[in-house]
Amino acid sequence: MTRDELITRLKGYEWTDFECKKARADVPKDAYSTVSAFANTEGGWLLFGVSEQDGELKISGVDPRAFDRVQDAFLTTLRSGQKFNQIIHAEPHVHELDGKRILAFFVPEVGRYQKPVYLNGNPRESFVRRAARDERMTANELQRFLRDAADRTWDGAACDLELDRDIDLDTLDWYRDQFFRRNPEQRQIGNPTEFLSEWNFAVHEEGKVVPTRAAILLFGTDRSVRALLPRPVLDYQRIDTRFEIWSSEERWHDRIVFEENLFKTWRGLVAKYSRIAEHPFKVDPSTLRRSDDPPDYIAFREAAINLLIHQDYGDQHRKASIKWFTDQTQFWNPGDAFATTAQLLESNEKEIRNPLIVNAFRRIGLSDQAGTGIRAILRNWHELGYRPPQILNDKSAKSFQLILSQAPLITDAMRRFQANLGVRLAPEQAEVLALAADQKKVTAVGAAMAAGGNLQKGHEAIGYLIGQQLLTALDDDTATLAEPIRKRLNQQEKESADDGTGQVTGQVTGQVEDWIIEILSACLEPRKSAEIQNITRIKHRETFQRNYLDRLLNDELLVRTIPDKPRSRLQAYCTTDKGKALLEQNRV
Repeated sequence: MTRDELITRLKGYEWTDFECKKARADVPKDAYSTVSAFANTEGGWLLFGVSEQDGELKISGVDPRAFDRVQDAFLTTLRSGQKFNQIIHAEPHVHELDGKRILAFFVPEVGRYQKPVYLNGNPRESFVRRAARDERMTANELQRFLRDAADRTWDGAACDLELDRDIDLDTLDWYRDQFFRRNPEQRQIGNPTEFLSEWNFAVHEEGKVVPTRAAILLFGTDRSVRALLPRPVLDYQRIDTRFEIWSSEERWHDRIVFEENLFKTWRGLVAKYSRIAEHPFKVDPSTLRRSDDPPDYIAFREAAINLLIHQDYGDQHRKASIKWFTDQTQFWNPGDAFATTAQLLESNEKEIRNPLIVNAFRRIGLSDQAGTGIRAILRNWHELGYRPPQILNDKSAKSFQLILSQAPLITDAMRRFQANLGVRLAPEQAEVLALAADQKKVTAVGAAMAAGGNLQKGHEAIGYLIGQQLLTALDDDTATLAEPIRKRLNQQEKESADDGTGQVTGQVTGQVEDWIIEILSACLEPRKSAEIQNITRIKHRETFQRNYLDRLLNDELLVRTIPDKPRSRLQAYCTTDKGKALLEQNRV
């Protein structure tokens, strides 16, 4: 941490990765729980000589006479192997502010096999970092950490079930057909037990061959899956409303709780997706793949399969879920990714929780190759022009959430704004600038995600925008809108709000676009989607939906005639009072 970065942090408050202690003359006892919390989650900075007073951070400094003693005592404790069950290698830094000396230590996250880091030889004194606080792990949280640190993976352990009774032969036969079709060089094995043993789905235990947990989850009968996993594999819900106006008290419109093996679950998901996709399609029943694979399907496929193959099946209390809203889809999993978000964007092997399950899917082509799944999602979502997916990898709660939003990254208002900056922007530079405007700041990883998952392009885009004085660097990893650019953007938004017509009016020309007038005029009488699409002369249905119909709905210029059933075959659209007012304003 540089001096400037420290000053920037001190202007805020204690963050998830930033904790301050007064530590005037001694190491405070609660500093060690912070070390445990940082090491068990995502690492962080621990500062001595800074205290909180009346809601603000105050620089008090470490007593000069005790400075060396405090530093040595802290580092010695971390490296002695006595206070903690692991040796912690903290990185010390010394800064002087307002004539006072501050000690800053960076405590890194430890590897999965070193977790949990705990105090005084007692695993119950394990902490996690959550919302700028150090919290003692609950019993369930501790078990999750211990399970992930085990030498033998959960899916590779034998279970007390029987091959001849608890394997669903129809699922296994389907899998073998896919496997040998895709891997013709492999030795043909007809005997089910021999095939399962060949790929480590069956192991010798006390003189007999028994299935592994992976075998039951992948190929088990419904009864055996429920016996092994006393909670659902997946809870799928379709909720026909926008997420921002949804209440958790509202009932879903369609729901399936999957309690069967993973390949049956995947077939059920594909069937559901095929009914609600933008472009209805058919899937080859033998391969469960479609021939054209458009970007939206690829993103869904990779996200859903990641949900099935990477979740923590040893967690008996939480279930994976997919919530499908009209404007976004949320994939939630028990079990965090062992990699950081930045590492997930790299095309290399990652540590995985369920190697037998993962490889079973990959051997038949139902998942991209190792290290490319998240990148495939980002690349295809980027191709659709949507905001980059949100990745919420919560290492304290050991959960992973992926959110695919169908909102455009570059709105028409942002496109007009960028056109008047007097700076030529490449597509990825325009995307990163739009993201910075939307989120107030942008990190290198965020820029990479906006650029379709390419870390190099993300870094280069931020560098270019800083060079053009459109962004201002906050530190080596983060930038924000330059102040003059922020003021111009705020002024445009104010003008847009003042004219009362939102983003559709065009702040540059002051004129409503012709297609808006055409649609609003036509929809004075209810019109179906296909009729409106003909008016726009847009052949691609998804482009029409995203850039035209959704836009008018969002701006409350059109309204559905059947609002409770957005996907009804009888659905039509008509002009609202706001839309009629806009027509009146623009009548020649």
